[in-house]
Parts: sequence; C-alpha cells; structure tokens
Amino acid sequence: MNAKLHELRMILRTAAAVAVLGLIAAMPTPAAGNSVTMTVTAVGKKKAAPRISPSDVLVHEGKDKARMQVVDWRRGETLYLAILIDDGVDNRVAVQLNDIRDFIREQPSTTYVAVAYARNGMAQIAQDFTKDHAKAGKALRIPLGDVGALGSPYLSLQDLIHRMPKGERRAIVLVSSGIDYFRGDFGPFSPDLDTTIERAQRENVTLYAMFAPGAGRRSRFFFRVNNAQASLSKLGDETGGAAFYLGFDQPVTFKPYLDEIRTYLDNQYLLTFRPERSPKDRFENVKVGTEVPAVRFLAAPQVYVRKS
Repeated sequence: MNAKLHELRMILRTAAAVAVLGLIAAMPTPAAGNSVTMTVTAVGKKKAAPRISPSDVLVHEGKDKARMQVVDWRRGETLYLAILIDDGVDNRVAVQLNDIRDFIREQPSTTYVAVAYARNGMAQIAQDFTKDHAKAGKALRIPLGDVGALGSPYLSLQDLIHRMPKGERRAIVLVSSGIDYFRGDFGPFSPDLDTTIERAQRENVTLYAMFAPGAGRRSRFFFRVNNAQASLSKLGDETGGAAFYLGFDQPVTFKPYLDEIRTYLDNQYLLTFRPERSPKDRFENVKVGTEVPAVRFLAAPQVYVRKS
C-alpha cells in the first residue's frame, strides 16, 4: 500500500513539474527583430586598446536597458573616409593642408578616400572615393574663405552622407568653424544639427570635427564661436566620433588631432546585435560597454531600427 502511495506521489510531482515547464515555455519573451550593425571604437586609457572579443561586449537597449544578444563582433576592414573642408574657414588653414595630405597618404590599402568642400549647403566633390591616396591628397586646395549663399556645414554634411557609397564602415573628417551662416544666430545649437546627427546614425557614419576659425569679422564673435564649437562637440559625441579644438584660434598644426583620429580608425569594430521587434521604423537608445579594464567604447547613443 505504501509503495503504491509513493508511486502515485511521484507521478503527481512529475506531472506538476511538466506543467510548470510548459507554462514557462509559454511565457512571452521579447521577440528579436532585424539585426542592426553599428561602428564601435575601442579606446585604451593610456595605450592602444587590447583586442576585444565578443564575450567582452555588453549591449543594452531602450529605457529599461534590456541586454541584447551580440550576433557578430569583428574588426572593421574596408573604410570609406571623406575629408570635408568648409570653404568658409579662414584661408590660413592652408598651412595645415600638408598635415591632412599626410594623413590621407598614411591610410591603409583597405581605405577609400574622398575630398570635398562644403559650400552653398552642398558637398562639392574635389576627388571621389579612391584607393589612390596620393591622388586624393592632390585634390586638397586652399579654402575660398567664402561659404556661399547657403553656407551651412551641417547641410553640406547631410548632402555628403546621402552621396556616400553603401558600406559597413564609413567616416567623415570635417574641417570647419561650425558656424551656420545660413541659419544665422541660432542659439546653443544649429537647427540642422540634430537632423545631421540622425542621418549619420541612420547610415552608420562616424563624424570627426576639427575646428578652424571662419573667415571675416562675423566669425569672431565670442558667443557665435562658442555655440558653434558646442555643435561640433555634439556632432562627434553622438555619432561615435570626436571634436577637436583648442580655444578659438587657428591651431599650429592638425597633426595631433589627425593622429588621434587615425588611432580611432585603427581600433574600430563592427557590432551586430538583434534589437526587440518593432511594428515601425524607429530610433532606439543603445549603450555599448565592456568590463575589460582600462578600455572604453566610443559609439552612437542611439541606432536606427527598421520594422520587423
């Protein structure tokens, strides 16, 4: 009798366990949507960052910071790199053209380089993307010191981003005062700044900005220059890039800035993760981090997620 009772209890326990497992399996879980690929730069605090493996990468999405699964993490290889020089900067920047030319020539063979000038709200191409770095360097010229009727580096950036070849890793180095002459005195940030940032985030384009004073007296007003530099900083920070300036004056050389940009480009990875499913296209907040000591990541704070 006791043996039969024990057997019955075991059967009931097993059935209960199966039922619980079935309920757990039936519980809704966040559905994975289309994968998203973004560029992430690994930066060491005192020296070059060590090689980062997929298990070292932490991705959190949305306001609740849900952890996302890393689908792929690999070194960036082919790069489309554009140099965009604002035609409205003071032509004293001519003394730094050799720094930019050397930077172009030192790019690896996997990098395509283009040279363009920001004028009239457009990117006027001086040299289309090419692996002939010497040829690209020869396309550099002294800025005209005149922005044209629609002078806005942000509109020119939007135009250039739209015209860049499709590729997983793309970057633009902007030389500009950051002043939006088309919009005039616009307050803390240019009205076109957020649109430019969102376009870069949508297309996974990393932006770097090097400040150079604008031409003419209207480019010397303190608040105008201060606001413009704030716009350049936001441009870099929110696209996974950086902005470089030292006060309001023309830097003696661009070389330290370009060396740092080169280090960033040499330590870029392509991160692919699968965000939660969405019924519509959207921008989603994302935070990419690591627990590797003395290493931090530069990455855009949001990505564009297509409906799925």
